[in-house]
Parts: sequence; C-alpha cells; structure tokens
Amino acid sequence: MSGRDPFCQPRRARHGAALTLVFASVLVAGAATGSFPEADRKPAPDAAGAAVPAGRHEDVARAASEAMADGKSPVEAAERAVSRSGDRWGAVYSRGEYEELEDALDGRYTGVGLSARRERDGRIEVSEVRSGSPAAEAGIRQGDRLRSVDGERVDGRPVTEVVSILRGDAEAEPAGTAVRLGLERGTRAWTETVHRARLSTDPVTVRTLADGLTVVRVVSFTKGVGEQVRGAVERLPSGTGVVLDLRGNSGGLVAEAVTAASAFLDGGLVATYDVDGDQRALHAEPGGDTTRPLVALVDGGTMSAAELLTGALQDRGRAVVLGSRTFGKGSVQMPGRLPGGSVAELTVGHYRTPSGRGVDGVGITPDLEVDPTDPAALDRARTVLSGLGR
Repeated sequence: MSGRDPFCQPRRARHGAALTLVFASVLVAGAATGSFPEADRKPAPDAAGAAVPAGRHEDVARAASEAMADGKSPVEAAERAVSRSGDRWGAVYSRGEYEELEDALDGRYTGVGLSARRERDGRIEVSEVRSGSPAAEAGIRQGDRLRSVDGERVDGRPVTEVVSILRGDAEAEPAGTAVRLGLERGTRAWTETVHRARLSTDPVTVRTLADGLTVVRVVSFTKGVGEQVRGAVERLPSGTGVVLDLRGNSGGLVAEAVTAASAFLDGGLVATYDVDGDQRALHAEPGGDTTRPLVALVDGGTMSAAELLTGALQDRGRAVVLGSRTFGKGSVQMPGRLPGGSVAELTVGHYRTPSGRGVDGVGITPDLEVDPTDPAALDRARTVLSGLGR
C-alpha cells in the first residue's frame, strides 16, 4: 500500500474515508469520493443556513443548528448525526478543511513532497521524492526508510496516517511550518527538519519504454487530468499500444474520468448512477481512438472514479484489465453547507458500469489476475498487448 502527501487524510479521524479518497493516491487518499458526476465538483452553498440537499442532509443540518442554538459545537453535532446515519463515506468539514479539499481536487496541496509505501514487515519507505520539493532539497531519496515524524514512530502504521502527519493540519500546520523526519539509509540514521510548502500535483506521467511500449500513469483525477490523458494518447503514433496504469489511483473528479474514457471510446455509455432514486447517465464524447491496443493495470488502491473508468473500458470491450481486484468505492457524495459554515458531504447514490454492475463494496475483477506490485506486471501487460495486435 502506498500514499502521497498531497492526497492524504487529515489527522482528525472524523473525516474518515472521504478525505482518504481525495488525498490517498498514489493519492493520495480518497474523494476523490466520486462527487458531482456532472461537473468538476459543485461547490457547497456559500451562505450559512442556505438550502442543502434533502433527506439526510436536512437531518445533519438540523443537528448542527440545534447545537449552535445551545452554544455547542455544530461540527461535532453534525459528525454525530453522520455517524448515526451509518453513511460509510459521509464526512463533515470545517470551512477551511473544505477549501483544502477543493484545493486538492484542483491539484494543489501543502506538504513536503514525499510519497511513501509500507513494506510487508511494516516499515515505511520513501517511494518517491518530488523534484524541487522541500524533501528533495533536504537530500531525501527514494528508498530511504522513514522511521518517525515529529518524534512519532511510524513503523506498522497505516500509510495514509503517516502521510497525513506529513501534511499536517490545514489550520494548525500550514505551509512554512516545520516537521522533523527520522530517516535511515543503509547504516546511517539521522533526523532532518523540513518545512511544508504549497505544491502542485503531477497526476499524469507518460513514459515510452525501450521497446516502444507506452505507459500512461494516472495517480488521481484532479482538474484537467482527463484532457491530459486524451492529449497524451492523441500524440502517440497510430497503433502504439498503451498501458493505462491506474494502480493506487484513489479517484477524484468523475467528470475527468469520463473525459479520460473519451480518449479510448467513440461516444457511448460510461456509467449510470442514481441521486436519491433519480437515474442518470454519463457518456463519453465521440471521436476517441477505438483501435489502439489497450491494457488497464489496477490494484486494491484503484478507487472511485478510477474504478468507473476501468469498468467502462472493460464492459465496452475496449481494454484488457490486469492486476488485482479494485477497492470497491462506487458511491456518489454531494455536499451541503451547514449552519456555522461547515460542510456535510453525504452519500446520495451509487454508480454502475455500462453492463449494470455495481462497484460499491465489490470492486472490479480484472480479466487477468497478476500481482500488481511485481515489476513483471508490465511484462505481462506487454505480452497481452502483443496478443491484441500491438
């Protein structure tokens, strides 16, 4: 399992999996919640007390309002209401935290520029260092072991929790605040103090291997990613096989995933979903490349919008899916502004693939199961592409 500090869950546990999905990637973590399929993510109403979506949103808003009238915390009251509702993906954010969430979906975040993964023995290893980041300037390298953050041992802890500590709390630990990292490289152990900074994500990378195989890696569906994928595919020579690497992709903006699907489909259905029982559909734009050999590489960290894309390519017979079963995040969240300015983001429906398969709690089963952590996974993808006429 791996994580990147731009997309990780803030320290406070009440945000649960929602922020994990936006900020987990690799991210970084969850929310990438599959919110707002028809737009880049509709903002919550600006005015405190403004109308919110019906149903459970009204219940949560009422709880917050009553708490305010009694001089109690409306955020804590809203969190208790969400917890009682049993909404696995529901979350409550302060105004500042919701703005942070929006920034993450726009591809901006505060962090030190490290990605991390947990090894089988529980050790946390640096899997990537972003060029020009505070971590890079401090000389931290890929492969270094991360032993502690601000004196807290991190061995054995969930990687999303570790990268959450690296990012810090949005209000208490903004850009410019220091964080002490305990590191190890071979026989050398040392402590490095770095300062958090405002960084931008690089969610799409394209690399062409020596034999001409092109790997398009997408780590999250932040704003603009769909067009980046489509542009990358259009620039490739005709007939060149593509591995669409969605391993660790925690999702993001569903509209961006639909645009990415349009790179490989000539219109048609991408997914259906319901909002409080109202059935809706998402369609690809016409004109995509439908003949290029395509393999989608997924794993247990492939979530939400990334699963929606995977399911569409699989159901439409457009890609062979390799890897392991995906996470199983197929629900739709919508936000509503609460009294006091906080925001409740609650589940209002679920997605289905073009063939009608539900994803939530089930995930996508690959056509060919391979160990997605094995370096040989790309070799298997290469073999499949050869059989597809690469």
